[in-house]
Amino acid sequence: MRSDVIKHGVDAAPARSLLRADGLADEDFDKPFIGIANSWNEVVPGHIHLNKIVEAVKEGIREAGGVPFVFGTPAVCDGIAMGHKGMRYSLISREVISDCCEVMVEGHAMDGWVGVSNCDKVTPGMLMAAGRMNIPAIIVTGGAMEAGNGVEKGMDLQTVFEAIGKVQVGKENEEYLHKVECQACPGAGSCSGLFTANTMACLTETMGMSLTGCGTSLALDAKKLEIAKESGKKIVELARKGIKPRDIVNAHSIHNAICVDMAIGGSTNTALHIPAISKEFGCPVSLDEFDKISRIIPHITSLRPAGAYHIRDLDNAGGVPAILKRLKDFIEDADTVNGRSVMEIADGAKVLDEDVLRPVDNPYHQQGGIAILKGNIAPLGSVIKQAAVSPKMMVFSGKAKCFDSELDANAAIRAGKIVAGDVIVIRYEGPKGAPGMPEMLSPTSIIQGMGLGESVALITDGRFSGATRGGAIGHVSPEAYERGPIAALQDGDIIDIDIPNRKLNVRLSDEEIKARLEKVKIVERPVTGVQKKYRKLVTNGVNGAYLE
Repeated sequence: MRSDVIKHGVDAAPARSLLRADGLADEDFDKPFIGIANSWNEVVPGHIHLNKIVEAVKEGIREAGGVPFVFGTPAVCDGIAMGHKGMRYSLISREVISDCCEVMVEGHAMDGWVGVSNCDKVTPGMLMAAGRMNIPAIIVTGGAMEAGNGVEKGMDLQTVFEAIGKVQVGKENEEYLHKVECQACPGAGSCSGLFTANTMACLTETMGMSLTGCGTSLALDAKKLEIAKESGKKIVELARKGIKPRDIVNAHSIHNAICVDMAIGGSTNTALHIPAISKEFGCPVSLDEFDKISRIIPHITSLRPAGAYHIRDLDNAGGVPAILKRLKDFIEDADTVNGRSVMEIADGAKVLDEDVLRPVDNPYHQQGGIAILKGNIAPLGSVIKQAAVSPKMMVFSGKAKCFDSELDANAAIRAGKIVAGDVIVIRYEGPKGAPGMPEMLSPTSIIQGMGLGESVALITDGRFSGATRGGAIGHVSPEAYERGPIAALQDGDIIDIDIPNRKLNVRLSDEEIKARLEKVKIVERPVTGVQKKYRKLVTNGVNGAYLE
């Protein structure tokens, strides 16, 4: 065992002495040491219940003959951080979380570890750590909250943001907004639609890094605690057998994750996280792979924000195993922490709701949820959640209205300065320029609430919330801070968006763009601390904002 270095022999006496202060006895030094990365905190609704899940994991570890050690990691709530400078720390936190796991597990010679996570950057960060360290690991995702009900049925955080737009244009009053605010998020768990947290939970299960059923079981379901306890038992088994994350996750696993992502219409943030995770597992993929798979995998669910269903409905329909069953002709066999292969799980699954999870020959859309657009605005690429775009917006041309920050764009939208036929351009919000590539749910949701969702587009070198819908194109690369073409755009430029043909262009010649870029004055935002380090190391959006 890796932990023998701190458990056995004369030289380990000081370490044993300190471990005895933790409560360990002689018999514990012959057991596997298992770390538990716990992102519990009292800020993020998706995390306020994680201590209960951790206790179940600990119980499983002890029953299997291991010794659990719990340590903490940070977690940023994107919904609370949205719309102010706090959002610049959200994507940065992914790398911090990954580093925290590595520091604690490697620093204390753990034989294996369990990541108890939830929400947007925590699960990806823990997966990155698992691939990087390659020490036996399992992820237990904390699960979604129930949908809210009251003034509307099936509400979630997206409902609140869009209600602001309704108030803005006089469709509703502030009393309505207050009711929505109080009813949309009824309790513990990640937001109830197929936003980034729940997308990543599904993809973690697909990749084989969490037990069957974990990805869609809700936060407060008894099933979640059963899965947590079983995960505790399983990690001790993996540690004893020496089964490591890279024995489980390979190129086939990543392929399957992208297939499921396309089929369920997952968050555009997966186009950041999957490339970064794949690098840490030694089987890197590019956005070209996303687009290739998107063209052949149909969109077979219609969950929020694209549709009316929530995670509870997907779980009731059979969850990830049922999705794998639907996609059996597209996926590739791979191992999982269950000890069963992906194909074995698919073969044993049942589809329990034919509308929530449609057959591949009767999909909601013929292509997958995400499309990768390129052109003279985004030579390296950009990302859009095409499953959440109105048919009227699939091909769109409009006049640019340019803003050098999200706050400026929000102010213009609220002031009524955006009208049908506009393409809002928000730049200097990329990984380096912001820094931190902040997520933007406010501008897209207000546009939807104002009734402009089918007549106004938005492009940015920043990114969008998993709750975003409409003609919102993010991750434009190179970003403005790197003198990417988006920095050359001016008010009134005609922008052409062609999602079926994967094109994003401005009606300017290459010479005109080059001449403008030579005159551009880059927007510099002073940075200190973690933001300063991040800006120096981060790559662009199409590389997953990976730190080199």
